[in-house]
Amino acid sequence: MGNNGSTRASRKPSERSSRKKPADGVSRRALLIGGGAVVAAGTVAVLVRDEVKRAWWRVPGVEKPRKAGELDYAGATWVAASEANWRRADRPDDFGIDRVIIHVTQGSFDSAVRVFQDPAHRAATHYIVGQDGRVVQMIRELDVAYQAGNRSFNERAVGIEHEGFVDRPKDLTKAMYESSARLTASICARYGIPIDREHIIGHVEVPGTDHTDPGPHWDWDRYLKLVRRAATAPPTPAPTATASASASAKAE
Repeated sequence: MGNNGSTRASRKPSERSSRKKPADGVSRRALLIGGGAVVAAGTVAVLVRDEVKRAWWRVPGVEKPRKAGELDYAGATWVAASEANWRRADRPDDFGIDRVIIHVTQGSFDSAVRVFQDPAHRAATHYIVGQDGRVVQMIRELDVAYQAGNRSFNERAVGIEHEGFVDRPKDLTKAMYESSARLTASICARYGIPIDREHIIGHVEVPGTDHTDPGPHWDWDRYLKLVRRAATAPPTPAPTATASASASAKAE
């Protein structure tokens, strides 16, 4: 969030384009992929057509299938942000994702959840990480969070808030660093984002921002080492439904 206690919202109006599923038959993507060569290929054409029909939602401008409460990161629990604090999108097909933006909440974990659920706040990040290591996802990575005060960076980035205050180094706990690093490593793996300081940045580094988070006490060297270590570690098991429900109840 930064020095004024809240993440700056995007100044552009919400944009919601109408998206329709292609009609039965060969989709627009099939025509783009296949052209005349597919038509002439007989059996191959049928196979290509069937595969394309199964993947119709990959066409830019066509919305991917969604399920309420679906997670992008297995280590998180879901608590939805207000729809006023993000914009529906179809990333990475309409906007490529090439950044992770690190924020600090300037408040408690619970207060960050509450303000991201408040439609009057007009800002939120995709994730919040607590000092105890718990992770809540509030916006799908498909969608654009109003997090950075810069439309281009909002469209290209996944945002992670961290519980605490920028002037209190004790707030940046070992559990939080390690949990956040695992989350960032998974985001980088999903979108092919390099694990470096050009692509994993602080809110303060976003052009045009007046925020200072994650602040002078955020240990970037330590964090990047943890992200790289997490990127090469074996995957951890997904939480059980009971554990997820319990953690979600605590977050609320």
